[in-house]
Amino acid sequence: MSQYQIAVIVGSLRQDSLNRKLATAIARLAPPEYSFKQVSIGDLPLYNQDDDAHPALAVLRLKEEIKAAHGLLFVTPEYNRSIPGVLKNALDHGSRPYGHSAWVGKPAGVIGISVGAIGTALAQQHLRNILAYLDVPTLGQPEIFLQAKDGLFDEAGNIGAGSQAFLQGWINQYVAWVRQHIG
Repeated sequence: MSQYQIAVIVGSLRQDSLNRKLATAIARLAPPEYSFKQVSIGDLPLYNQDDDAHPALAVLRLKEEIKAAHGLLFVTPEYNRSIPGVLKNALDHGSRPYGHSAWVGKPAGVIGISVGAIGTALAQQHLRNILAYLDVPTLGQPEIFLQAKDGLFDEAGNIGAGSQAFLQGWINQYVAWVRQHIG
């Protein structure tokens, strides 16, 4: 395959989100045959099963973008020791109605960044539980629990020199995971 399309789902809506910044920076470490596109989730209505027969245009767009992707990259903050509601809402929309999930079989990676000492460890674990149920093969190792500290990003928004080798190792494992699962 000459080009791998990766759908990036950032679990934060904030314009200056650390997780959005991480998603952009880590994508720059990937080989050139990988294309990363951040999928919008902020415009999704709250999930309501009554709407399954006539989903909103934003829901149809989300599902098409997920289906068109070869792999998924989830970049999540941690809110109250779990994933943000906006991310759970996107997961629910993409998986419904039952039997018509856009997520099934898409190889995924999970990362995140927080100002807290444990990074996004608990949010990632909750997300991994959801992804397992949704039949999304998720990279298990290495795990990345980043704490936001000075120097993590350079002035251009790239991964800083002190963390570059560590995160390059993760992205190398992730792209190999995607390649392994799509043949």
